[in-house]
Amino acid sequence: MNEPIITISGLTKRYGTLAVVNGLDLSIHKGEVFGLLGPNGAGKSTTILMLLGLTEPSAGKVSVCGIDPTLHPIEVKKKVGYLPDDVGFYDGRSGLENLLYTARLNRLPKEEAYRRARQLLDQVGLGNDGDKKAGIYSRGMRQRLGLADVLIKDPEIIILDEPTLGIDPRGVREFLDLIVHLSRKQGITVLLSSHHLHQVQQVCDRVGLFVSGKLIAEGDIATLSARLFAGEPLLIEVNVACPGRDEMPVTHEKEVLSLLEALREVEGIGSVRFTGGTIHIGCNRDASAAIARTVTRSGFGLTHLQKKTYGLDEIYHRYFEGGESYGKTA
Repeated sequence: MNEPIITISGLTKRYGTLAVVNGLDLSIHKGEVFGLLGPNGAGKSTTILMLLGLTEPSAGKVSVCGIDPTLHPIEVKKKVGYLPDDVGFYDGRSGLENLLYTARLNRLPKEEAYRRARQLLDQVGLGNDGDKKAGIYSRGMRQRLGLADVLIKDPEIIILDEPTLGIDPRGVREFLDLIVHLSRKQGITVLLSSHHLHQVQQVCDRVGLFVSGKLIAEGDIATLSARLFAGEPLLIEVNVACPGRDEMPVTHEKEVLSLLEALREVEGIGSVRFTGGTIHIGCNRDASAAIARTVTRSGFGLTHLQKKTYGLDEIYHRYFEGGESYGKTA
C-alpha cells in the first residue's frame, strides 16, 4: 500500500483572485481508502475535478495512475470511476439496462457486459431489483446503482464525492461496508470526499483535513492524534458521587475543587477540567489506577471511569480551532 497511485504537487486553482485550491501537496497510496474531509466550499470537489481532467489547474502537477489528467483526460477516465453526490440515470430504464448502457460506452463485449452487470448488481445488494425501473429507486438504491456503474469498467481508482447524502443510517452503514470490501478484497483505491466525520473515521486508512483550499493536515487517526495531543494522547473521563452519599452524583465544580487539585498532582496527568458533571483528565499515559485511588482517598465515590483516545471529531475541531497554525506543524 506504499506505492502512490495519485500524486499531487503544488496544485492550485484560481478563479480571478480567489484560490479555491491553494498549493495542494498529497500522495494517495494504491489500495488505500483516503478521506478528504472538510466543510462545504473547502475545495474538495474542485480538487476532484482536476484529478479527473474536467477542469485545468492554474498551477501545479497531478499524476493519476501515472497519467497527467490535464494532458490526457480520456486515459485517466478509463482507469478512474467517479460517483458524484447526485447520480443521474435514465429513469425509464431498469438498473440493469443503465449498467449495460455504461458498459457499451466503455466498449465491453455484450456477453461480458451482461455477466459483469449482473455480478455487480448482486455485489451492491440490488440483485433482486436490477430489472426494476431506476425511476422508482430510493436514494440509497440509486447510490448503490451508481457504485455498480463506476465499477462496470473495472477501474483502478474510484472517487466518491459525498456519496451518502440523503441515505438512511442503515443504508449508510451498508454502503460504507461495500467501500471497505472493494478496497480490502479487490485492491481498489478509494478517494472519499465528505464532511461527515464519523463516516470518514469508520472506513478510511488516512484522512486529509481540507479548509479554505488548503490541506492543513493528513495522516491516520493515530498519527494526527499524536501530533495534536502530543502531551496528552489519552483522555480519561470520571464521574464521582458526593462524600458519604454514593447515590448523589456531583454536578457542580465547587463540590470537587479539592479533588481537582489532588488529581493535578498525580504523575502523568497534564490537564483536569470539570464540565457537565464529568471530570475530563488529559494524560500522557494510562493513569486510571492512580486516578481511582485519588478519588477514593479524597472521600468521593467513583461511579464511572472511562478511557478514551481522541477520535476524528476532537482532531477536526482542534485543527480548526487552531486555524492554519496547526497546518504549519502537520
